[in-house]
Amino acid sequence: MSKVTTMEEAIKRHVRDGDTVYIAGFTHLINFSAGHEMIRQRKRNLVLCRPTPDLVFDQMIAAGCARKVVFSWAGNPGVGSLRCFRRAVEHGIPNRIEIEEYTHFSMVARIYAGALNLPFMPLRTNICSDLPKVNRNIKFITCPFTGEKISVVPALKPDVSIVHAQRSDENGNAQIWGIIGDQREAAFAAEKVILSVEEIVEENVIRRDPNRTLIPDFIVDSVVEEPWAAHPSYVQGYYDRDNDFYLEWDKISREPELVEKYLEEWVYSVENRKEYVEKLGAGRVLKLLPKRFYSLPVDYGFYR
Repeated sequence: MSKVTTMEEAIKRHVRDGDTVYIAGFTHLINFSAGHEMIRQRKRNLVLCRPTPDLVFDQMIAAGCARKVVFSWAGNPGVGSLRCFRRAVEHGIPNRIEIEEYTHFSMVARIYAGALNLPFMPLRTNICSDLPKVNRNIKFITCPFTGEKISVVPALKPDVSIVHAQRSDENGNAQIWGIIGDQREAAFAAEKVILSVEEIVEENVIRRDPNRTLIPDFIVDSVVEEPWAAHPSYVQGYYDRDNDFYLEWDKISREPELVEKYLEEWVYSVENRKEYVEKLGAGRVLKLLPKRFYSLPVDYGFYR
């Protein structure tokens, strides 16, 4: 059976109300398309996890999808606060959410432990931090080898991880280049993996460049060919970060009414990502296309 499907079907099949959902990507390859589809399908009581929640979680929180956010640093990158996130925490609008905060390193250590199927991960940070006072999942143990005090964080094993990549074959062997964040660990740690890519290519293309293959097919449940899935985030070699939108969101998110208007126009009234990109318009799309800059070829050779 082919793993290739639509984003609508992948979310419907794999994401249930109440699930712990990890959307991977650190500034790069953040899957807004999946976030919008969960909003359209009115998923509820989700535990949303990722370093830097970014605008995708701000929008999902505003739409009432979340009951808890597990994160490290929350803000509109380079601009200011995530205003919908703050309204939910401080005023319960549209509903009150729980938060569980870590450092970036601690958050990545959690998903790494999950990927390795370990119960926890030791790290030297958090010793002088105030985070353990508000997060009981950050604990301390005595190293059995040195006797020193070290902090530990529990493994994170999401019900569903959603990962975006540049390309894959139809089975889900996915290749990523540019900034590589938590995509591989998020995929290996999860019970279910939804992989979206800018393009699906022939298996031979993947085999010709094996070192770029970070996610193997045997851990992927659904493959979605979804160009521009990461906008307003970026995909190295395909489109740049839409910095203007991050500034626009700061203004939109100041008022719940403006947020509702945005969600209605750009999420609920849009059938899929293709329609979203058409709505962006050719001018904005062309502005974000990068100049081509190819890597040099490598001869891997093979034995007959």
